Amino acid sequence: MAQTAGPKGAAEQNGSHSAEDLAADIEQLKADIAALARQLQETGQHSYGAARRAASEGVEQLRAQGEAVYENVERQLADTVREKPVTSLAIAAGIGFLFALMTRR
Repeated sequence: MAQTAGPKGAAEQNGSHSAEDLAADIEQLKADIAALARQLQETGQHSYGAARRAASEGVEQLRAQGEAVYENVERQLADTVREKPVTSLAIAAGIGFLFALMTRR
């Protein structure tokens, strides 16, 4: 009988020790998950900031390109009017006539 009580007592001790180990492991997993969540949040904030900066730079670059194109077209138009004033006047009159026809209806 003494032998049966010995292993049974050892099993109970192992069982409580295992439960304590499991509880400690669960607490460690909770802490690890919380740390990962914080890291993901920080990474997301960093990525958001980087994307915002890149978009801002892209918008600024597109604005500069648009201004350059506008200035170029304006300069070409002015040069064309200076080179061919009669043709430019005829085109302007034609566009005005078509605009008047469309707005009259």
